[in-house]
Amino acid sequence: MIGNRIASRGSLSVANLSQTRQFVLTAAVTAIGSLLFSENNRLASKMEEGELHNKFNERRSNVVDKPLFTRPQPNYPGHIPLYTYEKLLMFVGSSIGSFFHPERNEFIVALGESSAISPILRALQRKMLADPTGRQILRERPRMTSTSLDLEYLRQLPTNSIGNTYVRWLDREGVSPDTRVPVRYIDDEELAYIYQRYRECHDFYHAVTGLPIIIEGEISVKVFEFMNIGMPMSGLGALFAPLRLKKSQKERLYNIYYPWAVKSGLNSKPLINVYWENILEQDIDEFRKEMGIETPPDLRNLRKAYFEKLKKEKKIV
Repeated sequence: MIGNRIASRGSLSVANLSQTRQFVLTAAVTAIGSLLFSENNRLASKMEEGELHNKFNERRSNVVDKPLFTRPQPNYPGHIPLYTYEKLLMFVGSSIGSFFHPERNEFIVALGESSAISPILRALQRKMLADPTGRQILRERPRMTSTSLDLEYLRQLPTNSIGNTYVRWLDREGVSPDTRVPVRYIDDEELAYIYQRYRECHDFYHAVTGLPIIIEGEISVKVFEFMNIGMPMSGLGALFAPLRLKKSQKERLYNIYYPWAVKSGLNSKPLINVYWENILEQDIDEFRKEMGIETPPDLRNLRKAYFEKLKKEKKIV
């Protein structure tokens, strides 16, 4: 009997404990739900009365909107700042475009600037600063145009002068110094000028070497420039441009003009330090000797002789 009572009391205690826990849990859930329901009602009332919306607008009005994408400020007139990924995309796109359409200047311009990395330009800057004439060029920053060079005056100079040789080359090739577009994508102002100077002096390299602007002549001058100045675009042109040429063109380049360009480019004094505007009256042969530049075989004559040979062979056949 006593055992039964104890067991009965134990069962009652367990039941009471279970009921107590259930009551406490129900009460807690009810209380939390009541609080949440009351808060929801309070927020709903404020929204209906417009109080909550007005407070949100007050806080929102104190926040300054910041655009997700901002372009840096230009560093000089005409400068277009680009992010690194944009320069990489421009480099890839212009490389492909230059390979398939080397006649399109926009591809050449974009490739030149996107590949003209700061370490290369800084090295040229140091080379110019280490030379009295280079420092003068950086200080005065001359620009080459048909007006600044006075082409009519150059036509009146002696035939063997640098100026007359240059203007005769322009006339023969049908080009003008005014076609050199301004630099836009190089961030540092002085480095941009250095690249602009390099770009505007390109025709003088043609005139001094006598190479025309046909594809073989352009590639040869690019190799010459790369060995002397070190611009990456010139080296890229030397590597990839010949891939699309005919066998006869490749033979002339690899057997004649590449060896000449490498030798003359390495042996000649830095072309970036030549103040062309101040030596236009100088004898061009004396200048070549002073600089250490050898003149290559006449490319137009070699091409002419090649085509005449082909005609004779066809007639014989």
